[in-house]
Amino acid sequence: MKLSFMTLGCPEWDLETVCRRGREYGFDGVDFRGLQSELDITRLPAFTSGVAATRKMLEDHGLAVAAISSSLRVCDPDNRAANLEEARRTIPVARDLGCGIVRVFGGGNLEMMTREAAAAVGRDCLGEILALDGGEAIHWVFETHDHWICSKDCALLLDCIPDPNFGALWDMGHTSRVGGETPAETVQALRGRIGYTHVKDAVHEPGHPQAMKDGWRYVPPGTGQLPLAEAIGELKKLGYDGWVNFEHEKRWHPGLPEPEDIFPAFIAWARPLIG
Repeated sequence: MKLSFMTLGCPEWDLETVCRRGREYGFDGVDFRGLQSELDITRLPAFTSGVAATRKMLEDHGLAVAAISSSLRVCDPDNRAANLEEARRTIPVARDLGCGIVRVFGGGNLEMMTREAAAAVGRDCLGEILALDGGEAIHWVFETHDHWICSKDCALLLDCIPDPNFGALWDMGHTSRVGGETPAETVQALRGRIGYTHVKDAVHEPGHPQAMKDGWRYVPPGTGQLPLAEAIGELKKLGYDGWVNFEHEKRWHPGLPEPEDIFPAFIAWARPLIG
C-alpha cells in the first residue's frame, strides 16, 4: 500500500510547498482537491498550460498523483451537463499528470426519486463519461458518502454499474461513523471493487466546540474511536496494494491541526500499519 495526502488538508500551501513538504514528511503521493483558493484544479494554469512543469516538479520530489478529487455527482440528473463538462476538463489533466483515479460522488435527490432510479441515473451518466475521449483510461471511484454509505446501498450502485472502470472509494470514517458498519461488513459489500481509500479518525463528543452536527469531531488518526487499524487489516486480507489517503478536512474545518503537525503524525501512525 502507498500513502498520500489530500490538498484539502493544506489549503494555504502553494504547489512548491505541497511537493517539498509531501516528500519531506514521507508521503508517496498527493490527491488534488483544489490548490489554495481554487477548488477545481482544472481551472488553474499549473494543471493546463503548465501541466508538464507541474508533473516534473512532482516527479523531482518523488511524488505521484494518487487521484484527482472532482465534484461530479453522477446520480444527480440535474447535474448531468455539469458532470460531463467537468469530466471533459479532468480527463486530460489526469492523463498529463500520470494519474489513473478520479473521485466522484454518488449524490442524487432521494426525496424526488427512489434509490434505484438514482442508481440508474448514475449508470447512464457514467456511460457518457466513459464514452468521452480518454474516459475509459480512468478509474472513476465513487466515495462512500452522502446517500451511498451503507453496504446495501453501495452494492446497489456497484451492481448497477458493473463496468470495471467504475469502483468504490472506501472512506473508512463514513462507513463506521455514519453507516454503523464493521470494516468486514463494508469490505464484503464492496465486492472486490475498492479502488481507493480515505482515512480520518473521530471521537463522539457532543458539545465540544469542534463537534459536527452529529456530535463527532475529527482527531488525529489512531487517537479516536473509529476502527481504522481493523479496516487496514481488512485491506491486507484482500491483497489491496493501492492508496491509503489521509483526508484531513482543514479547508472545511479551520480549527483542525495545521498540516505541518498532522501530516507527519499520520505518517508515523500509518506507515507501520500498512507494512
